[in-house]
Amino acid sequence: MFNILISDPLSEDGIQPLREAPNMNLVIETNLSKEELDDRIGEFDALLVRSQTQVTRELINKATKLKIIGRAGVGVDNIDLDAATENGIIVVNAPNGNTNSAAEHTIAMLMSLSRNIPQAYHALKHKKWDRKKYVGVELKNKTLGVVGLGRIGAEVAFRAKGQRMNVIAYDPFLTKERADKMGIGYGSLEEVIEQADFITVHTPLMKETRHLINAEAFERMKSGVHIINCARGGIIDEDALFDAIVSKKVAGAALDVFEEEPFIDHKLLELPEVVATPHLGASTIEAQEIVAVDVSHDVLSFLNGDVVKNPVNLPSVPSELMHKIEPYFHLAEKLGGFLIDLTKEVAEEINISYSGDLSDMEVAPLTRNTIKGILKRHLGDHVNDVNALYLANKKGIIVNENKTSTTKGFTNLITVEVKSKSGTRKVAGTLLNGFGPRIVKVDEYSVDVTPEGHLVVIQHVDQPGVIGRMGSTIAKHQINIATMQVDRSDIGGNAIMVLTIDKHLEKEALDDLKNLEEIKEVTSIDL
Repeated sequence: MFNILISDPLSEDGIQPLREAPNMNLVIETNLSKEELDDRIGEFDALLVRSQTQVTRELINKATKLKIIGRAGVGVDNIDLDAATENGIIVVNAPNGNTNSAAEHTIAMLMSLSRNIPQAYHALKHKKWDRKKYVGVELKNKTLGVVGLGRIGAEVAFRAKGQRMNVIAYDPFLTKERADKMGIGYGSLEEVIEQADFITVHTPLMKETRHLINAEAFERMKSGVHIINCARGGIIDEDALFDAIVSKKVAGAALDVFEEEPFIDHKLLELPEVVATPHLGASTIEAQEIVAVDVSHDVLSFLNGDVVKNPVNLPSVPSELMHKIEPYFHLAEKLGGFLIDLTKEVAEEINISYSGDLSDMEVAPLTRNTIKGILKRHLGDHVNDVNALYLANKKGIIVNENKTSTTKGFTNLITVEVKSKSGTRKVAGTLLNGFGPRIVKVDEYSVDVTPEGHLVVIQHVDQPGVIGRMGSTIAKHQINIATMQVDRSDIGGNAIMVLTIDKHLEKEALDDLKNLEEIKEVTSIDL
């Protein structure tokens, strides 16, 4: 039974998948104080939030059972991603659910700002009829500068073109080809803010974008520019914006998000040129249901051992590509576990090579699974896909990944090499159609071994009778051999046996095998 805490208000229809799922105990507590949340978080396997709950490092460190944090929305600046990653907790969000809602709100704010609609309505409510005071400007033929052309920014650009605005955008990933296809202009941040009559920001909030629109940026803008922020509070320097409005550099601003919320006592709200709403960008019935549904499904998928669609602290892989590489997950982890047992030492450097069909795929998830298999032997089940690379880096382990189109006799091949104090060991594996995962190389020896169950790797001298004496010794301990693979470097030279046996090889049997004259090394591996 998994315990799931919902600490912020979510759509009831949106969390229905969690209510209907077996083995899920849903707890909804949306008014917990910080102290109450700190005390209770250790009970839960999953936490679902919006923007209200602050998921700090302190809270995460107390969440000893927590496996996943779901953010019903896009921004995750209320979640300490570094702390979550370090603790092996995956964070998922719902990046698509509020796209339409946020884009619509941005256009509503844009039009309200251009025509002074809120101010005029407020005056009318106070029995003042003043048409001259609230003369606005048309959007037609004006230039809208879009800073950040992700999902929402692109939707805003599309809608602005419907208002017959000229659109110019800045985004670090925007190319001329994409801009041409969208029918918009593109330029640097400086070029966009210098040319625009209206500027709307749609970037995430991070170190690089905090106060992206600051006093220096306002200096570059046209006099009489209008500013809209329906993205994240903090992208615009609010004090600098206040000064720019007072100086008449900025004609007006429409703000839905703020550096500190609730935003109810700030000098910006005293300016008649400012239109403000209390973080309503995603506040539609449709959007709140969609984001809750999306994050609920990801939480269910993860707790049931399936792949999530919208990971934040893992690289996202398109679903069609994930379908291709997912069958290799098991193989990659088993290769890592097999090799570190064979090495018997802590890894100092790990080299992972992908060849054949895998050379054309995004293999980062496979690398994480391999590292997970290696580190689990020393660090236990605390290691998972989320924190494997972080822990390797923290331990000073060098990880290298490379690809080659050379098939090496196999349609696909994963080769893992571990360097430790005593030397280098290597294992390679593949997926065989109809037969599943196989270990096909141990060091330079060719084998065909299923990476499951109880294995014994024996390095020995290629001499007559070795296999017989080994079999007799195993039989003496009432151990049955299921399969055996043998290969040698040359006649009478070094050789290898890989056995699959029916039960774990105990120390007494292991020692007896090591005492056989021709046997150099015996390693028991349980996968």
